[in-house]
Amino acid sequence: MMSALRAIVVRTHRPRGAVSACTRSTQRLIRYACLATASLVTIAVAAQVVHAAGGGQTKFKRISTQYIAALGDPGATSGNGAQLWGLWPLDPGPRGVKLNRYQLLKNSGGVAPARWKFDETDWWLEEHGLIMEQPTVPLPPGKYLVTGARKVTAVLTIHPADSHGDTRWELDQGATLYDVTHLACRSARYTPATVGGSCSPADAKQTAFPVAPGGTMPPVEGCTKQDYAVLIVIGVGVED
Repeated sequence: MMSALRAIVVRTHRPRGAVSACTRSTQRLIRYACLATASLVTIAVAAQVVHAAGGGQTKFKRISTQYIAALGDPGATSGNGAQLWGLWPLDPGPRGVKLNRYQLLKNSGGVAPARWKFDETDWWLEEHGLIMEQPTVPLPPGKYLVTGARKVTAVLTIHPADSHGDTRWELDQGATLYDVTHLACRSARYTPATVGGSCSPADAKQTAFPVAPGGTMPPVEGCTKQDYAVLIVIGVGVED
């Protein structure tokens, strides 16, 4: 584990796990394509990190890659509602369960092989049809170094909740939410459309996967769907 952004700059290889949760469980060709994309943006990421560090701003500590589930206008640089955002401290892709193994998951009492618990009233899918564990909601306040593994890396600030429970977020350097969204990684939350109604992964159409980069997740009968953007976290702010 490295203790400063300077260490990130020195190493020019791709950050561990920065390819995102989704590519680890997909076909080999897609995985290699994502690896190449992440490699190409590493130099750009490092350059922006140097600028941020040189400006005497918040210091950052490199971490094993994490993932943020975010909601908001893709063109916005700031906004409210971050109390609805979530964090996957561990890559949820390899920990996921394929749709065609849902019955096995159900038979196990909803306990996945990775030991997370499935909630039939509130569950998540990723773009290859993997049932994922829920992220931790809300996303803790703080500063996060985020990227979409394309051209932009920015500091995301999550402010403490106000007296009404609303949480503000903002990105620096004029970056938009779209700029730091990993387009290849799609995710959505599914909940029953009616109180007491059925909303089951068994009703998801496996032929609707994989979802194209930047595309919306498919609907599931009986469910209300909420698409989330996925941000890659490569560092967190630390106090002096």
